[in-house]
Amino acid sequence: MIKINALLLSLFLLACTSYAQQVKVNHKVFKYGKVDLTEFDTKVSGVDSAASAVVLFDVGKGYFDFTAKGLVYVQDRHTRYKIINKNGYDYGNLELQFYKSQGNGTSLDQLDAATYNLENGKIVTSKINKDAKFTEKQDKNFTLKKFALPNVKEGSIIEYKYKIISDFIFTLRPWYFQRDIPTLYSEFTATIPEYYRYRQNANGFLFLNPTQENVNQSFNGATLNCRQYNFIVENAPGLKKESFITTMQDYVSRVNFELTSITVPGEAYKEFTTTWPKLVAGLKTEEKFGQFVDKKSFIKSLLKGQIKGDQSNKDSMLVSIFNYVKNNIKWNKETELYTSETNPKAIFEKKAGNSADINLCLYALLKEADIAASLILISTRDNGAHPGLPMLTAFNNVIVGAKIGENVVMLDATDKNHCVDLISYSNLNHQGLQVDLENESAQWVSTDDNKISKKNINYVLTMDNEHKLSGKLYLSSSNYEGLARRDQYLSAANETDFLKDYKSDKPGLGIKNYEVTNLNNPSEPLIESMDVEIEDNVEEAGNLAYFTPLLFERTKENPFKLEERKFPVDFGFPSEEIFRMTIEFPKDYQLDKMPKNEKIILPDETAAFTFMFAAEDNRIMLNSKITVKKPVFTAEEYYDLKELFKNIVRKQAEQIVLKKI
Repeated sequence: MIKINALLLSLFLLACTSYAQQVKVNHKVFKYGKVDLTEFDTKVSGVDSAASAVVLFDVGKGYFDFTAKGLVYVQDRHTRYKIINKNGYDYGNLELQFYKSQGNGTSLDQLDAATYNLENGKIVTSKINKDAKFTEKQDKNFTLKKFALPNVKEGSIIEYKYKIISDFIFTLRPWYFQRDIPTLYSEFTATIPEYYRYRQNANGFLFLNPTQENVNQSFNGATLNCRQYNFIVENAPGLKKESFITTMQDYVSRVNFELTSITVPGEAYKEFTTTWPKLVAGLKTEEKFGQFVDKKSFIKSLLKGQIKGDQSNKDSMLVSIFNYVKNNIKWNKETELYTSETNPKAIFEKKAGNSADINLCLYALLKEADIAASLILISTRDNGAHPGLPMLTAFNNVIVGAKIGENVVMLDATDKNHCVDLISYSNLNHQGLQVDLENESAQWVSTDDNKISKKNINYVLTMDNEHKLSGKLYLSSSNYEGLARRDQYLSAANETDFLKDYKSDKPGLGIKNYEVTNLNNPSEPLIESMDVEIEDNVEEAGNLAYFTPLLFERTKENPFKLEERKFPVDFGFPSEEIFRMTIEFPKDYQLDKMPKNEKIILPDETAAFTFMFAAEDNRIMLNSKITVKKPVFTAEEYYDLKELFKNIVRKQAEQIVLKKI
């Protein structure tokens, strides 16, 4: 918490002359409990015609106040929804998360809530019950408060009005103008004392109609000159989540404020805006970052006594160190920028740690072995894109960059199934900040993996007169496809459970004699082979037998459903899926109908689909290949990508028809 000092408090209590810049804003005024009958007639149309609820209005005010603890930030919110159908009942519930740390935190000051139903032309009000409030402790810092309104039904209007007080004024509580249902009106006003300078960070694709003016705010009967920021959005469509995205937080329209400086007359100027060199300098002196990797005595003894390898061969030594760390420190599934201990020895003794514990130990060992290495700060995919400004709080992970041969590779030792230049999928957020602690400098580097991750599926089958298929199935998975498959195998209780899960969405599939190769060699493709029997996948109609040749592997629906998409399609990595099928059918059948060959290529060959079919005697052969050559497609490329997958779904659904002679 940033506390206000005595001089600033006295300045707050001085009467100040306002120099308002008048800006005309068309505000709408809403009174709690004053529901108009016309609100029950509210309907939605167009892209939101299927919405289960609609936000009638959502109005908020953010401002500063004094308490016994000092200066606090207060956010008032008043919102009203209409429930359209049963799928919208959950909007009758409110969940608020509160944070507490070292005696400071956020708290709920007051809350009013009610449900309104129209009965016989009259509005019937049901207020929230005292026993409809629940508190859930999430961890040592976070608490979730839940509130459930009574009598929520189709056509209900629900209303909440509450106030949240926060001791944390460095980053102000954000305001969201958009959600997964449409919002007819959203307005937020932030009033900030003139001595406090905040950077506005706006996000999303909606125009926020920003205005600014100077106003007076009363503090204990006196006034203070303040800057007032206002934002209004009307008729915001519901933000629909689509496939292949990092986090919707990157695209939802919102505004938040971060403190940059405090200017108090007669006091030293306090600057909170930093530069990248200042940020790195701070990391260098941080005991759970820069000082952690500087504690070399244990690292030196570990390198000499435990890690085998030719220290004159830097490339070989890099691999030895990487393998030692990933096999001797178990990741506790916590992603952190800072270590949990102040020295590497404690981490190796515990044999477990968070992501920073593991990767900073890796970095320290590489530096001790005189291998060129650097630390790379990451904002993971679910944490959202880093805004690019010198903001350390927007990072939540750290990995290592090192030179091997003439190439710089990425290293992440949190998973035994990682290998050199194969980091966690969650870290594939396209860029990271490479920091040089020694020279206190930093630069952005790409974290994209340009290698194509391949999945090969190969069936060699024979059909008998009962239309049962039997033969061999071969699977090959490389790079991120191999990582996912290895993680699935090793996270299962046993091989039986792993195969049971694999068969769960493949009705009629039986597996025997399963074998896996390269399970513990993640730099090589994972190879799986098995004997299979497949029943109930061939349909009969008189003397005809017909089936979908891709069996369980076809793309059954287009993952891209929106007519228009305003945000990019993010696959994470380039990929290639190849399906091969060879089927030998009984000689008393002949091929009656087969799919035609087809090839579709997107502009610049960024993605493609190939479908090839051939027949010879009583044998049919099929090859289906989907190639995506880059990890991210822009919103402008969305339509072509959508059409490509539409054609994939269509083509892979085509059937083979056999006719009995």
